[in-house]
Amino acid sequence: MRRQDHFVAIAGNIGVGKTRLTTELSRLLGWVPYFEPVDVNPYLDDFYRDMPRWSFHLQVYFLSKRFMMHKELVENGVPCVQDRSIYEDAEIFARILHSSGQMDDRDFENYLDLYKVMTLYLRPPDLIICLRATVDTLVERISQRGRDCEKEIPRAYLETLNDAYEAWWERAGQLTQLLQVDTETVDLLSEDAMRDLVEEVALRVGYQMELPLGEPGLAPD
Repeated sequence: MRRQDHFVAIAGNIGVGKTRLTTELSRLLGWVPYFEPVDVNPYLDDFYRDMPRWSFHLQVYFLSKRFMMHKELVENGVPCVQDRSIYEDAEIFARILHSSGQMDDRDFENYLDLYKVMTLYLRPPDLIICLRATVDTLVERISQRGRDCEKEIPRAYLETLNDAYEAWWERAGQLTQLLQVDTETVDLLSEDAMRDLVEEVALRVGYQMELPLGEPGLAPD
């Protein structure tokens, strides 16, 4: 008997389209969407005032929230799509803080030890969809959606994130299967492209779709 508690995670840089794709995949497949936590991180203000002092606390908070979400979605036993995974917290954001000097070696090693122990108890996704785009495209999409909290994101930071994601894809392939989607060439605004992507996801995880699919209408995010 095929498993039906399928689990797909969507990964990628800010503005690449994770949230919208999570919404559309969950709708078209009839799966449960899991989005990034919306509660305010109590360390965020302190972090922006003194990043080296508070970077470890900030990342541990994110890690604990992501761990609880990951545990919940696996234990629910229903097919689901997750917008950003626990793996990105450590492999992308904590690594960037460390490499930029905002998290010292001692804190980073402590953080990684905690991350490794926590993820030992988690079932990996059946598939990670890796969304890619150039920095120019990311800047344009972020500008178009007009979120106040994103107006001051430096272009250099988006470039750093893109580089970190490119380095992580190979390591992520040791965790589970990957589906690379270049959003520069795959038009997710296209109904046909979206339908093809949904069918590819279902095929990769062994999910029997109920046809016909709904109308996509995906917009970049």
